[in-house]
Amino acid sequence: MVDAHRTFVIVGGGLAGAKAAETLRAEGFSGRVILLGDERDHPYERPPLSKGYLSGKEDRDSVFVHETAWYAGADIELHLGQPVTALDREARSVRLGDGTVVHYDKLLLATGAEPRRLPVPGTELAGVHHLRRLAHADRLRNVLAALGRDNGHLVIAGAGWIGLEVAAAARGYGAEVTVVEPEPTPLHQVVGPELGQIFTDLHSDHGVRFHFGLRLTEIIGQDGLVLAVRTDDGEEHPAHDVLAAIGAAPRTALAETAGLAMAPRADGGGIAVDASLRTSDPHIFAAGDVANVAHPLLGTRLRVEHWANALNSGPAAARAMLGQEVSYDRVPYFFSDQYDLGLEYSGWAPPGSYDQVVIRGDAGKREFIAFWLKDRRVLAGMNVNVWDVTETVQGLIRSGRQIDPDALADPSVPLESLG
Repeated sequence: MVDAHRTFVIVGGGLAGAKAAETLRAEGFSGRVILLGDERDHPYERPPLSKGYLSGKEDRDSVFVHETAWYAGADIELHLGQPVTALDREARSVRLGDGTVVHYDKLLLATGAEPRRLPVPGTELAGVHHLRRLAHADRLRNVLAALGRDNGHLVIAGAGWIGLEVAAAARGYGAEVTVVEPEPTPLHQVVGPELGQIFTDLHSDHGVRFHFGLRLTEIIGQDGLVLAVRTDDGEEHPAHDVLAAIGAAPRTALAETAGLAMAPRADGGGIAVDASLRTSDPHIFAAGDVANVAHPLLGTRLRVEHWANALNSGPAAARAMLGQEVSYDRVPYFFSDQYDLGLEYSGWAPPGSYDQVVIRGDAGKREFIAFWLKDRRVLAGMNVNVWDVTETVQGLIRSGRQIDPDALADPSVPLESLG
């Protein structure tokens, strides 16, 4: 039986919020748990939106975190399709779009992020897309199938993870794909020029056209439909649809208006939280894409937008809300699938942070592990079509030990022996 004297409210109906609610019950919390989401769909996971569901390999039901009946069975009060419009810290309450006021004893903000918009003319045209929500994926999946049937052309602005995964899905449907990217290689800020060329070659082998060092300046249309795009070299490129895949921004408006401390933009922005995921207000926590954590392992502030962070930080925040000792020191992790290439990336190695990249295996065959090192210490590792090594790679990162780069590159030397 639920104890109505204590109420924990979760704002955000994504993976972080759903896993936090699940953890509260698993840890024995008997008070009210209210989960507020501004989408009408039940909480779902985002990776399938650019991977299995978008490509047609998985059905729609596979994206949901829990079956619909689970929430009632766990006494989770689920309110969907209603945005939270205000947070009153003094009254410890939030107000919904319909005017309903919900009081809390502890509050978790898991508001996520939203796609950045292209700052160019023509973005109001019907064929301009973003990919962040399930409704976006529903629409884009139909668009890609139609482009494939009609030999249509998709232009993608941005060669990050979303852009590349959508490019692979689009080619799977048979659509023509052009990617416009201002950097000299794909994923330039993530894997650097050393590895970026591998992704250029991968997609080029599958018929994707790249235009590097360029930005979109205009989306050209007629009668509401996309006809072409123009880049800043003055050239026009044919297009029937355009995907803006230029990153995402944390959804911080609710927290900012309420006066919670924000992390500097230089550190990734978002809501500033300590290692226990507590904000500047002791009754409010933040998790997932919106949280910028004082990371105890990496010794820096870090905001991570990937699936594993939502999966793990939601439960960590829930335990902290219950008064448990929490130190959120997970090694950042993400994965990607593109054509016949699968990869896992662990760690954090932004541009300028490393002085060496070591390859273990055969990069030409796209079967290798890449390591980013600073002073012979592993900052990050990416295994490409090599499996069951994530735990070992993360152990090397956690150890902080100096490692012989030649031994790291030598497949005959067991990775486990280097940590």
